[in-house]
Amino acid sequence: MNILENIEKEQVAKLTEGKNIPDFKAGDTLKVHTKVKEGDRERIQIYEGVCIARKNDGLNSSFTVRKISFGEGVERVFPLYSPNVAKIEVTRIGKVRRAKLYFLRALRGRSARIADDLSAQAKKNAE
Repeated sequence: MNILENIEKEQVAKLTEGKNIPDFKAGDTLKVHTKVKEGDRERIQIYEGVCIARKNDGLNSSFTVRKISFGEGVERVFPLYSPNVAKIEVTRIGKVRRAKLYFLRALRGRSARIADDLSAQAKKNAE
């Protein structure tokens, strides 16, 4: 391993020290608790939607969450190791056959739904 990879691993370990980042993939429904600063006050806001993409790139890892807000599709990219991401919760595990779900952008209503992966949820509940 070279020096840069060692430094990157140390930084990832330092950033995830107090956090518990769950295992999730594209198709899962997530609740992302983000820190929002308004003036001198800070609060936590929850952004809930379907994870449509995940980029695993060490310290630069990120994931994209899509939700429908007031009839309009909204996507947001979150850095995985950001200090502004307080917590990530997996609410539903989706059954998908692709790593990137960009095709959901063109779909509306029932056709945009993702089936639940009941076998993965049973494994999660057994733990």
